[in-house]
Amino acid sequence: MLSTNNLSFAFGSSLGTPLQFPNFTCQSGEHWLLLGQSGSGKTTLLHLLAGLRSPLTGTVSINGTAINELKGTALDQFRGREIGIVFQQAHFVRALTVRENLALSRKLAGLAPAPEKISELLERLNIAHKQDSLPSALSVGEQQRAAIARALVNEPSLILADEPTSALDDENTEQVVDLLKSQAKAANATLLIVTHDNRLKSIFEQRIEL
Repeated sequence: MLSTNNLSFAFGSSLGTPLQFPNFTCQSGEHWLLLGQSGSGKTTLLHLLAGLRSPLTGTVSINGTAINELKGTALDQFRGREIGIVFQQAHFVRALTVRENLALSRKLAGLAPAPEKISELLERLNIAHKQDSLPSALSVGEQQRAAIARALVNEPSLILADEPTSALDDENTEQVVDLLKSQAKAANATLLIVTHDNRLKSIFEQRIEL
């Protein structure tokens, strides 16, 4: 379960007018869209939910743990085990292959190697043939699908995706959405997608609007 309470954030040392976010609760197994115009703070909110930024006020709770109260290694390990994140731009260790990047994600979370799971995810996303390639050898769309595989490989309880279909055609968009939903269902995970993609608005009924 994901919930927020009295959450706000301010950029820079001069606080100015902080961004205020609505209180919401997303139950385990539910699928949500996060919508809002440019500049409304969608990506900032996603970073707060992932523990990548610290709020000015309020709390973010994941399965009863207030992640903004975790620090250092404890926060890193919790995020690695419990949260899968798909960023707008894929961030990989460039010297490692796609398969090695996914294996590293499991290692950093303190999880056992799972080469079969890695291969299965890459196969379902139609990039198994790229598993031994460096990220630089992948197209933008292939990098995005590899990033989705990495977000799912640890079977997190919360999946956060920032514009996961923006670089994909209709066929790959359908495959990515099906995979996100099926993996979330299999793990009884909460799925929250930030998007401007009108194709997704007809698929997901539950929405948070900023």
